[in-house]
Amino acid sequence: MSYKPLTLISATPSAYARMNHIALSLKKIPFKIYNEIPWHSTTITPKHNPLEQLPILLFPDSRPPVYQTAHIQNYIVEKYAHQDPSLLPGGLDNNLLAKQIVALSVGSMDALVLYGWESRRKQEEQNEKWKNRQLRKVNGAIQAFNAYVEGAGGKPHVLGDDITIADIGIMCALEGFKFTGVLADWEKKYPALAEYYEGLNKLQVFQETKPVMFDMNSDEVV
Repeated sequence: MSYKPLTLISATPSAYARMNHIALSLKKIPFKIYNEIPWHSTTITPKHNPLEQLPILLFPDSRPPVYQTAHIQNYIVEKYAHQDPSLLPGGLDNNLLAKQIVALSVGSMDALVLYGWESRRKQEEQNEKWKNRQLRKVNGAIQAFNAYVEGAGGKPHVLGDDITIADIGIMCALEGFKFTGVLADWEKKYPALAEYYEGLNKLQVFQETKPVMFDMNSDEVV
């Protein structure tokens, strides 16, 4: 079955949109990327998401937009369940766990973003307690990711024999940490997690979707 292409509103460095990009690509669902910066004056994001956040999934028909990373992942795996790969491990409990790992991945990226914005303030205006709180969240997520990997007993995927949205979430979060340089020592501290990352990172879909920084200071900010 063929579909008219969907549109994924993204930003080139976005670990959030990357999760959805990878899921759409693996399922071979036709889509195109529309890149923008959601706080610039030319943004179309508020037209489609009242929270003014990326990513957003748009449809060529009358369906309303779908937004927020974790919900878009749920939409992809459930709406297109008939289209392989499943991207879910199977069984209610395992499927719910996969979705929980996605939520954990998104939450760790939220903490990373909050840390980053606070770090952009003048040094004397930065709240170190706030920054440390965000780092604790990221550290906690990394520890949890490592526990899932170790629990898989050396298998290439954390849940079952095939790649799932849980793997996609973990990989995109880890890549976000590497991209920003925050807690860059996680690979030395968690060798099993590092080995897991290196194994999946060889896949073409992860290589083709690496984040790319944009000029955060260009255009008028709204």
